[in-house]
Amino acid sequence: MKPFTYVKPPDFESAIPAGAAPRTKYLGGGTNLVDLMREGIELPDHVVDITGLPLDAIEELPNGGLRIGALVRNSTLAADPRIRSRYRVLSEAMLSGASGQLRNMATVGGNLLQRTRCPYFYDTTAACNKRRPGSGCDALEGYNRNCAVLGVSDSCIAAHPSDMCVALAALEAVIHVNGPAGVRRIEIADLHLLPGDTPDLENSLVPGDLITAVELPPPLGARSTYRKVRDRSSYAFALVSVAAALQVEDHKVTEVRLGLGGVGAKPWRAREAERLLLGGPADESAYRRAAEAELAPARVHADNAFKVRLAEATIVAVLRELSLAGVNR
Repeated sequence: MKPFTYVKPPDFESAIPAGAAPRTKYLGGGTNLVDLMREGIELPDHVVDITGLPLDAIEELPNGGLRIGALVRNSTLAADPRIRSRYRVLSEAMLSGASGQLRNMATVGGNLLQRTRCPYFYDTTAACNKRRPGSGCDALEGYNRNCAVLGVSDSCIAAHPSDMCVALAALEAVIHVNGPAGVRRIEIADLHLLPGDTPDLENSLVPGDLITAVELPPPLGARSTYRKVRDRSSYAFALVSVAAALQVEDHKVTEVRLGLGGVGAKPWRAREAERLLLGGPADESAYRRAAEAELAPARVHADNAFKVRLAEATIVAVLRELSLAGVNR
């Protein structure tokens, strides 16, 4: 492992300037960063340990929402009674990710910024524009079964790996950031970037920016759930996942949210499907038309074309489940 300096600041006043230094990384749970450092993919000169900062609380907001500190552990968030009862889709998404041991270490802030699991990104002998800009993308003509089909480009087809972020996209969470330019809020839809010609730029943060919290709006009236389709029942990344919330009144869709995972270059908000569903009939034909419209722009490759039909079928199955459940949560 490449040598680096390590500091553990006691407060934001010292953490932010330290984090703004060139070739510096913040360290929370370390479940992604440390692996990448071992593999020689992340090569920071400086590591700033933020675990001494007061960022590990889940707090009620006056509007009925919640403020989740960036250092809250994934297992803590999934088990919190307020999350389980008011944001079921988020609790289910958290529990479907990684393993119990990793969830006990991984943090909310780190989950937001975790990097792709594309095998060519992890293989330092392979061409990867995300790891080394301008080198090419071996996934385009190589093994691309787990790659994205929505939001991809000729430079990168890597899928975003997070389950939590898919649920947060559906919930329209807001990310709180403290950095050299001060404190600001970023809509979850604006945090992650599509690859375009610069797949190495994965988010809208600038050097020194530190995610401090995730704000959840007041709970939806709709019942929600998260379904993850994967090769094995645990410790596997999604081939397709769906975070959905649906409310039906008089056989009409009155509220709907859809987030997709495993298929997008970023956590994917299925806005076209939502547009077609809202106000329309709550039946399987409508669900299928909406799913097909959302996946219509998909760009597939040799090994991942199956994801289009799998995503459509999963969207329909989840919406059918929610509409038949009868009682909204």
